[in-house]
Amino acid sequence: MSSTAIENAPTSRDDRAAVEKAVSLLASFGSQASTGIGVSELARRAELSKSTAFRLLGMLERHGVVEKVGQKYRLGQRLHELGRHVYVPDHDQIRDALIPFLADLYELTRETVHLAALHGTDVVYLSKLYGHRQVRSPSRIGGRVPAYCTAVGKVLLAYDHEALEQVLESELRPLTPNTITDPARLAAEISKVRSEGVAFDDEEATLGLSCVAVPVIGHGGRAVAALSVSAVTGRLDTRAQAATLRRVSAAAAQHLMRIRRHRPAPARAIA
Repeated sequence: MSSTAIENAPTSRDDRAAVEKAVSLLASFGSQASTGIGVSELARRAELSKSTAFRLLGMLERHGVVEKVGQKYRLGQRLHELGRHVYVPDHDQIRDALIPFLADLYELTRETVHLAALHGTDVVYLSKLYGHRQVRSPSRIGGRVPAYCTAVGKVLLAYDHEALEQVLESELRPLTPNTITDPARLAAEISKVRSEGVAFDDEEATLGLSCVAVPVIGHGGRAVAALSVSAVTGRLDTRAQAATLRRVSAAAAQHLMRIRRHRPAPARAIA
């Protein structure tokens, strides 16, 4: 080994160890990420010495990743800003434009309703309104769930060939005994969704939960988002909700088209 390699080797190992320790430390905040937690408890949770935790927290504080509040630390604004860049910028605009239609859907159904978009091969939930009779669900605002086992995911995959191919070539892990894990069967299901314009989740993501979803079609026939209604299996006839969803979705799509028509054209460059 050359002298240069020998000199660099320990530094590389230390850097990797420091990153791993910092990530472990950040993950240790848990539910106290906003309220704050002391160094000793963070060190215990991350299985670090108190001196190492204190040193790493100081480094993270300098970069705005954590903030010190009295004798405690909490996650900082910089981490929140970095997290926002994970998702497509259009998602904020889509959410702001379509939340009124999500509210309309809730008023018509009085059940839990979702607004979701595709992020790679997952769905990300942009907004959610709860019915009075809440049900256990894997969905949460900003959270991601594999697209192949949700109604919103299946209806979005039906309009995104590239994402669908990636899903069919990947391992389809079962979230419940009802999750479709056979690629051929999933492809047939998505083909049916594409022709009918509506998708169903019959306890495929969570046992006891059923869901129905339709796409919101934007410019060029692209599904920019999906709207859904979910409820305890057996309490809501998801098939009967398809017509209501289609009406709300059509109104939402028309609204998006109006926004696009009235959007100022980009300034032309002066020669």
